[in-house]
Amino acid sequence: MSRRKINNWHPIKGQPLTELDKRMMYLQNKGHLVPSRKLIKTPEQIEGIRRSGIVNTGVLDLVAQEIKEGMSTAVIDKLVYDYTVSHGAIPAPLNYEGFPKSVCTSINDVVCHGIPSEKEILKDGDIINVDVSTILDGYYSDASRMFMIGNVSPEKKRLVEVTKECLQIGMEAAKPFGFVGDIGYAIQRHAQKNGYSVVRDLCGHGVGLEFHEEPEVLHFGKKGTGMVLVPGMVFTIEPMINMGRYDVYIDEDDGWTVLTDDGLPSAQWEHTFVMTDHGLEILTY
Repeated sequence: MSRRKINNWHPIKGQPLTELDKRMMYLQNKGHLVPSRKLIKTPEQIEGIRRSGIVNTGVLDLVAQEIKEGMSTAVIDKLVYDYTVSHGAIPAPLNYEGFPKSVCTSINDVVCHGIPSEKEILKDGDIINVDVSTILDGYYSDASRMFMIGNVSPEKKRLVEVTKECLQIGMEAAKPFGFVGDIGYAIQRHAQKNGYSVVRDLCGHGVGLEFHEEPEVLHFGKKGTGMVLVPGMVFTIEPMINMGRYDVYIDEDDGWTVLTDDGLPSAQWEHTFVMTDHGLEILTY
């Protein structure tokens, strides 16, 4: 049985074909998955996402200044909320599909989507991911950073550092008119070379006009697969790297918190990028 062709790219009716139209139609006819035109952001939209990203980065800079041993993750949530709204923006996670807080705080074996709590106190030796997403004037941005609390073990410190390297390597692998799979291939190779595994149940994503858009940006995979990366696309790369196996599960009590199945630590770094004619530009970090 022949596979049904997915026609994502359509020229604008009544207008002559552009060089981009010709390139997209050629790639599409070769069987590659190309983005729809709506995934190519206009210069005005990119500028709006950039402004949102400035607030988003400011939030994480504030967390970096304030985070410390003995602080509850509820205090981090309040810092994020207060800074965001004082800059005329909205914390995107708040009430998103029922998520109750303004930020995700994921400690040690929590992979992502940890819910801030007054009962959760940062301790010496913890590693924590703080994941911030911002809506400003309808435009979305998304980034996360790892923080090491006090005297972190060499094993945890190395996990955090290699995960950051994975993000950088994934960024460098993303080229205009390359493929999403090139990113995942580069990240998986570096993680496994260092003895770690890549979480497979979660991924990066398009972002900008909505919280989550196409494409899905897997952090494992093969070169030359997945959607074609076209200038104007905005998306996150956010590798989640586990010290042990890649298997994860969701806490049944809250329906959000994702944990490693083997109880070993996990780390994550995330930036939002726009693809340009020359490669990726960071919009928030």
